[in-house]
Amino acid sequence: MQSFRTEIENPVVEKDILELERKIRLFQEGKVDEEKFRSLRLARGVYGQRQQGVQMIRIKLPYGKVTSKQLKRICDVSDEYSTGRLHITTRQDIQIHYVDLNRTPELWAELEKDDVTLREACGNTVRNVTASETAGIDVDEPFDVSPYAHALFQYFLRNPISQEMGRKFKVSFSASDADTGLSYMHDLGFIAKLKDGVRGFKVMLGGGLGSQPRHADVLFDFLESDKIIPLMDGVVRVFDRYGERKSRAKARMKFLIKDIGLDGFKALLAEEQKAVPYQSYPIDAEAYPKVEVAQVEVPQVEIADKNAFEAWKSTNLVPQKQQGFVAIGIKVLLGDWYTDKARKLADLVSEYAAGEIRLSLRQNILIPYVREGLLPFFYQELSNLGFTEAGYNKALDITACPGTDTCNLGIASSTGIAEELERVIRTEYPHYIANDDVTIKISGCMNACGQHNMAHIGFQGMSVRTKDKLVAPALQVLLGGSNDGNGNGRFADKVVKIPSKRGPQALRLILDDYEANGKGKSYADYYQEKGQMYFYDFLTPLSDVSNLSPEDFIDWGNSERYEKAIGIGECAGVVIDLIATLLFESEEKIQNAKEALEAGKWAASIYYSYTSMVNSAKALLTAEKAKVNTHAGIIKDFDAKFVASGRIDLGRGFEELALQLNKNEPTEAFAKSYLEDARHFLQTVEAYRKQELAEA
Repeated sequence: MQSFRTEIENPVVEKDILELERKIRLFQEGKVDEEKFRSLRLARGVYGQRQQGVQMIRIKLPYGKVTSKQLKRICDVSDEYSTGRLHITTRQDIQIHYVDLNRTPELWAELEKDDVTLREACGNTVRNVTASETAGIDVDEPFDVSPYAHALFQYFLRNPISQEMGRKFKVSFSASDADTGLSYMHDLGFIAKLKDGVRGFKVMLGGGLGSQPRHADVLFDFLESDKIIPLMDGVVRVFDRYGERKSRAKARMKFLIKDIGLDGFKALLAEEQKAVPYQSYPIDAEAYPKVEVAQVEVPQVEIADKNAFEAWKSTNLVPQKQQGFVAIGIKVLLGDWYTDKARKLADLVSEYAAGEIRLSLRQNILIPYVREGLLPFFYQELSNLGFTEAGYNKALDITACPGTDTCNLGIASSTGIAEELERVIRTEYPHYIANDDVTIKISGCMNACGQHNMAHIGFQGMSVRTKDKLVAPALQVLLGGSNDGNGNGRFADKVVKIPSKRGPQALRLILDDYEANGKGKSYADYYQEKGQMYFYDFLTPLSDVSNLSPEDFIDWGNSERYEKAIGIGECAGVVIDLIATLLFESEEKIQNAKEALEAGKWAASIYYSYTSMVNSAKALLTAEKAKVNTHAGIIKDFDAKFVASGRIDLGRGFEELALQLNKNEPTEAFAKSYLEDARHFLQTVEAYRKQELAEA
């Protein structure tokens, strides 16, 4: 790690990368618990892969914006440390696969040279802030949401309140009422609004997908733009303290809202307001970098296939509010593209557009600020790269997660079936290439990374067992999801489970029925009119598993017989003293609190002190085999088991001690006294643990 220490100008980033290197070493030496190491590396974009011994690296790209320079840097890193393949996710990130764990710190250091981070791309953190890919150019937008999305990203990056939550936290920004940022399925969703000339947002809270999708509640019909960051600061604090931590299946924000209700959440939110460091956080949108479009002469080109050119223009151009410009959509099959083409694309947009691309929620690429007169030239250049397939954001454009290709949690192939379904549409239903009324999405498991349960037609990877106890790959068919705009959406119904190899047949039946009976209705409205059982009746014959052929036991894109398996994660290979590890982490948090205090970051110091206290309490409760499901529960249980019983004397209750956090404003004086409280509490806990071990 010494070789790049001096190459990173930002000391905070340098420290972060060196810390990752140190923790990798400690983990491999058996000195850090596997679960704790997993939490640390995930918060730094390093994700265990289905294939043993290699990692997936997720590169965090706020609202999908990538400059030409950044794209070239990502290409260099992918070629050096990975395989040259770039995978666009449904959260506007880029993933690269098959990376050696030991090389991840230097990989990260290379990315940071062009202000690209891995920090909090995975893990129980505030994930990538997503937004409409048309932000800044949308003909219907009241204003550009990009500066607001960027400010929120910066505020929560490395923010101690969101580093070790019970589960991930997802945020989106929508440019207009079309809600292309999908606010209704996010933990927090913001839809741009103007009210009496004031910029603000409609705010949606507590949405989510997964096995139990939940429609977000309206938290505010209109919230001024300077209030969105203080609001989220409070929301994250509540989620961190009261959110479930032990059962991952119930640890998302949507379950907390379900348990305590929207009014209950608002009450907890009100209790946190004194601790929130800003009551107003103005965002200077005018300071956001201005677009600079390349000034070039229009190259003269001759289009050989004018029909193909016109078809491409009819499906792949997005109008811009800026006169004389359009955006070009590039359909990227399954979100996978390669560094050789990515470099050429980076040069193209740098020399002839605005030097940036936007990655979309549908795993595609949008090139903004293309002069209308340059369209023939761009078409020719993109054709040379294989980037002119018609059907951008149309029915042919199927979204799919990596599934069993690389993901630990994948149950059945999503990429293989996606390719086959696109082939079916292209060859048998060519008119759907230009149809934007039918959206098809596929996930390899219930976690919905492919967003299958908000699609018009969705497929979820599963398995099915025959009477002879043979296991075959299967698909859950879901129908009727839709984005209805302005924070309203419908989740798809589970209709029937079928063997995977019958997926194309199911799609044919669904499309044939719609064409015969839809009568001009949108697919979403047609489904609502007919209802779930109508579709179940004509699809259910496909669910019969009594007559499976040998081919049915081989998943799409595979040649070997299907075997349901969860990928293998890392294993430390040694026994760890978890209690000692927790107390060691408490000491680290004390040090973080001290450094934040010295840097004048009172709120950050206070939160580090708070997490140290809770972590120390968790250590003793873990030794007692007590539940440690939530921060709030840890605080109450520590009082009951140790303070009230007289086993530990704090001079007051632990709840009173710890929750000074939300009873005081984040001043320097309080940060200092609270840090001393945290130090004293850790010393008390360590002394108790030492005596306990001596008497054992």
